[in-house]
Amino acid sequence: MRGDLEWGSVPGLVRAAADRYGDAEAVVEGRTRLSYAELGARVERAAAACLANGVRAGDRVAVWAPNTLDWIVSALGAVCAGAVLVPLNTRFKGAEAAYVLSRSRARLLFVTGTFLGTSYVASLRRAAGQGAGRGPLPGLPHLEQVVVLSDDAPADFRTFGDFLASGQQVGAADVRARGDALDGSSPSDLVYTSGTTGRPRGVVITHAQTLRAYAVWCELSGLREGDRYLIVNPFFHTFGYKAGIVACLMRGATMIPQPVFDVDTVLANVAAERVSVLPGPPTLLQSLLDHPFRDAHDLSALRLVVTGAAVVPLRLVERLRTELRIDTVLTAYGLSEASGIVTMCRRGDAAAVIASTSGRAVPGTEVRVVDASGAGAAAGSPGEVLVRGFNVMRGYFEDAPATEAVLTPDGWLRTGDVGVLDPDGNLRITDRIKDMFIVGGFNAYPAEIEQLLGLHPDVADVAVVGVPDARLGEVGKAYVVRHPHATLTADDLIAWSRREMANYKVPRTVEFVPSLPRNASGKVVKGELRGRGEDTRPPAPVPAVRKANRPGSRS
Repeated sequence: MRGDLEWGSVPGLVRAAADRYGDAEAVVEGRTRLSYAELGARVERAAAACLANGVRAGDRVAVWAPNTLDWIVSALGAVCAGAVLVPLNTRFKGAEAAYVLSRSRARLLFVTGTFLGTSYVASLRRAAGQGAGRGPLPGLPHLEQVVVLSDDAPADFRTFGDFLASGQQVGAADVRARGDALDGSSPSDLVYTSGTTGRPRGVVITHAQTLRAYAVWCELSGLREGDRYLIVNPFFHTFGYKAGIVACLMRGATMIPQPVFDVDTVLANVAAERVSVLPGPPTLLQSLLDHPFRDAHDLSALRLVVTGAAVVPLRLVERLRTELRIDTVLTAYGLSEASGIVTMCRRGDAAAVIASTSGRAVPGTEVRVVDASGAGAAAGSPGEVLVRGFNVMRGYFEDAPATEAVLTPDGWLRTGDVGVLDPDGNLRITDRIKDMFIVGGFNAYPAEIEQLLGLHPDVADVAVVGVPDARLGEVGKAYVVRHPHATLTADDLIAWSRREMANYKVPRTVEFVPSLPRNASGKVVKGELRGRGEDTRPPAPVPAVRKANRPGSRS
């Protein structure tokens, strides 16, 4: 297995991939087809521009854009310039993005123009256009430059083309020297994942952790040179960026980015590009199997699927193997705080193991299940899942109290998830201490949603729980106490929510109640809410590759 000793850092990986795979196809985006050598040259140009514009080693550089070639080039360019990458969720609204930009003190932002009918530039300007600072967005005083990934940009922002041109005077030797100055302990990225406080926290992961974790992922999944990999998982998510871009760089696979999930586009891409690798949440795979015109497309090249982030039905695994004749179907479990990978099934595991568990601890990682006293739970008994190993984060960015709350003195990470280990060491996730639920592969955190809903002037009190949904696995349901004399309706609140928060966070149903059930300490008894009729949760969810932001983290 190759690892961090060979590459040293992500810049070392990018250079090695360009040298080793040279003329092989690296990225396909519509009519654009780039070889690994050409991709390496573009990334070097982006890194040179970062240097020319004052990016220093350790500076945070954010990318807020969908899956595109420009995302790959700008993100890798920033990392090759020594920056720490801060990926932003494309479903964020302006205020949500501004919070992460402010908290991380990002100096440079690469942002898409218009995506899915929304101007990200206008959204961000509304959220951060006012303030005491200087620069393009006064409300974000640390943000010195905004680069729009298009040919058109407002006068106070820059186009990507202009930005790249600004680095022409920076030589390849300077770019390489910046990358060579990094080592495995240098931070490579800062993934913001929400917690029970409702405020996102930045997870600090190093170059060595990134490289080792996804060398392991490549080995266990069987990704190989010449594979053609359709990356539908968002790049802002570990599943898309690291199990996608980074893994492909390691093995010389072709990246085919798809900006949004659309089953018709997936089918067309798989057939036209002879896609062999298609990781994604069960929702994607189920849609593929159930498509009425599936058989009109040639899907015979598909050989590898890695799934998770939600319940994985046994029938889904069996259908992928029998109907589509996919050789390898795997599930896994991870979270941002553990580099996105903790456990993973192995090739050759029985379908029942793949569907009912998240596999075994990956090499270099230990997994324990402990009871309330901290003692090890017996095989088959539930308890909190603890993780220790090379993959555990260095901590939350500039948040020592939060870090101390989840990292024990002897290096164990408290995941906040409840699970069961079988006698063979396979992990099954059975509940979530932190009340998180997963909406079509996206992690939704009730505390964060409740804080946002609480901003509505007619909402006096609110609690959000996850409820079963046939299509998305789980969705949010809000129990709301209205202010006296308020006439707020469920439709009103849902429409307001769609304007104020990412779509996956929006409650699908709202029930107005006179009060919320609370215990003696004043905390809402969410178990009682979940127990009301349709709120009963599905049994034994397996959030196999959990975040973004994954692969899969809870971001």
